[in-house]
Amino acid sequence: MTHDEKRIWLIQQLLKEKPEYQTFEIPTEKQQQKNLLRALMNVRLPDPISEEILQVQDEYLSEENRLAGITDIADLAPIPSDERIYLWQGDMTALKVDAITNPANSAMLGCFQPLHSCADNIIGSKAGIRLRLRCNDIMCAQGHEEPTGQAKITPGYNLPCKYILHTVGPIVEGRLTKEHERLLASCYRSCLELADQYHLQSIAFCCISTGVFMFPNQRAAEIAVETVKKYYQETESPIKTVFNVYKDLDLEIYRRLLLSI
Repeated sequence: MTHDEKRIWLIQQLLKEKPEYQTFEIPTEKQQQKNLLRALMNVRLPDPISEEILQVQDEYLSEENRLAGITDIADLAPIPSDERIYLWQGDMTALKVDAITNPANSAMLGCFQPLHSCADNIIGSKAGIRLRLRCNDIMCAQGHEEPTGQAKITPGYNLPCKYILHTVGPIVEGRLTKEHERLLASCYRSCLELADQYHLQSIAFCCISTGVFMFPNQRAAEIAVETVKKYYQETESPIKTVFNVYKDLDLEIYRRLLLSI
């Protein structure tokens, strides 16, 4: 099958899974097909699926991610004051590092809202169905929701990164508290500890909790930088840290903080 044929075939297989999907028509326009495939993956429960479908999906998504462009940490420049720290603006799923962070929810199964723009949804969409299946296995074995501030590790599957570190950030409803701050710091610390436990050489952090979890951007960045610096001081870890930002606002905040190191 060609790349386009794989996309249509995958849509057909996922539509076959549900009787209520049988009246759906596959659009002819390429981007609409991509949106439909992503939406079907977003809403799909972690139910069993054939290895044939997963193999075709892996081939398709790996090529999609390659075509979208990949940025290797080896091509980035660290900040002047610490060769272990980087600042990069862009789509974290395009980074070739050992691990990226996923700002997960406590169910740890990804975002089920079709085509949602949150990082959890985008990571799940580009990594593929195997990610939700793996997370479901982890959560079933754990037997309870993931506590805020801890971290779990999975393969990166079809992403250019080797692993994904899943962490649940604090949700800020109303006034920011010291407990919110402690839990956010714990997210960064837990990810770093897990990365070192697995002997990873690089990790990319998104702006955890600053989206729909409503943590103030400035304070979140301060905690992120402070926690990484403290971890380096206490452990002398050689792991490289990329502070990955998407919004211009966060880029300016991190620039000011990292220039002051």
